Amino acid sequence: MRSPLAFLGNRTIRFFAYVGGVSRQTSSGLYWTFIAPFRGYKLRARAAVHQMVLVGYDAIPVVCLIAFSIGLIMAFQGAYEMRKVGAVRYVVDLVAVSMTRELGPLMTAIIVIGRSGSAFAAEIGTMKVSEELDALKTMGLDAIHFLVSPKLLAMLIMMPCVTTIADMAGILGGWTFAFTSDLHMGLGTYLIATGEALVGRDIVTGLIKSVMFGLVITQIGCFEGFNVTGGPEGVGRSTTNSVVTSIFAVVLVDMLFTALFYVIG
Repeated sequence: MRSPLAFLGNRTIRFFAYVGGVSRQTSSGLYWTFIAPFRGYKLRARAAVHQMVLVGYDAIPVVCLIAFSIGLIMAFQGAYEMRKVGAVRYVVDLVAVSMTRELGPLMTAIIVIGRSGSAFAAEIGTMKVSEELDALKTMGLDAIHFLVSPKLLAMLIMMPCVTTIADMAGILGGWTFAFTSDLHMGLGTYLIATGEALVGRDIVTGLIKSVMFGLVITQIGCFEGFNVTGGPEGVGRSTTNSVVTSIFAVVLVDMLFTALFYVIG
C-alpha cells in the first residue's frame, strides 16, 4: 500500500511521460508527413489513400445515421421547450449552429475513435508483439514514416470531409422534424433558413476542431500501439486505453478550442 502522496506523484509522473511521448511522436509524424517529402523522402501516398478509404469513406454510413438521428432528436427536444414561448421556428437555427459548431465534429470524432483509433492501436500493437516493428528497424525503415505518416495524412484530410457530411446529415434530420411538424417547412425553405442562421465562422470553427481531433486520434492510437506490453492481452488493453484516452483528449481539445473561439470572438 502506497501513501496517497506517493500515488499522486506516480500518476503525475506517468501523465507527463505520456504527454511527452505523444508530443515527440506528433512532431516526428508531422515532420515525415509535411517536411520530409520536400527533402527527398518518398511520401507513402498509396498507403495514405488506403487509409483514407478506411477512416473516411467506410465511416460515412454510420456517421450519417448517427448525425441524422442527433439532428432529429435535437429538433424534437428544442421544439418541446421553444413551443412554450412560441418560438418553434428557431429550431432551425438551433440545429444548424449546434451541428456545425459542436455536435458534428464531436460525434464524428467519437465514431472515428471507435472505428479507426482503436484499429491503429491494435494494428501497431500486433506488429510489436509479433516483432514486426523490430524487423522494420532491421531493414532501416523508420516506424513513424512507414506506419504513422500515412494514417496521419489520411486522418487530417478525411476528418473535415466526414464532419461536413455529418453536418449535412444532422441538418437534414432537423428538416425532417420541420417538415413533419406543424411548421410544414419544405426543404428549400428550410435550407434558406439554415443559410440565414449560419455564418462562415460557425462552419470554419467546426472544421478546425475536426482537424485537431484527427491529429489527436491518430497520435494516441499509434502511441498506444507502440507501447504495447504483455503479448495479446496487452494488445487488447492498449486498444481499450486508446479509446478511453482519445475520447478524453478530444473532449479536452474541444473545450479548449471552444473557449479560444469565444475569447477571440
